[in-house]
Amino acid sequence: MTAEPLHLAAQPPPLVEDSDGAIRVGGSRVPLERVIFEWKAGASAEAIAESFPVLDLADIYAAIAYYLRHREEIEAYIARRDKEADQVREELEKRFPQHGLRERLLARLNR
Repeated sequence: MTAEPLHLAAQPPPLVEDSDGAIRVGGSRVPLERVIFEWKAGASAEAIAESFPVLDLADIYAAIAYYLRHREEIEAYIARRDKEADQVREELEKRFPQHGLRERLLARLNR
């Protein structure tokens, strides 16, 4: 009885960049930085899969492996995304001030 040989072939990482520049995992809407954030916080790939049931466990492992092989690039990407999020947050806070918001909402509720 002869065993069939394995057919080893490289597979591309399950990562896709969307039109906004966000890298998503496994054809989902889950951004790569969320998976990496959870993993760096100590979550296992299985725990991440429980948090994001739309993700395939193999895709989570592949995303982590890609991060480990391209750490500098991914850290720069995450830093850029964080900076963009901060800029959006600042713009929204300028347009919609939070000062006194709780009081205004309570006043509306009590009318």
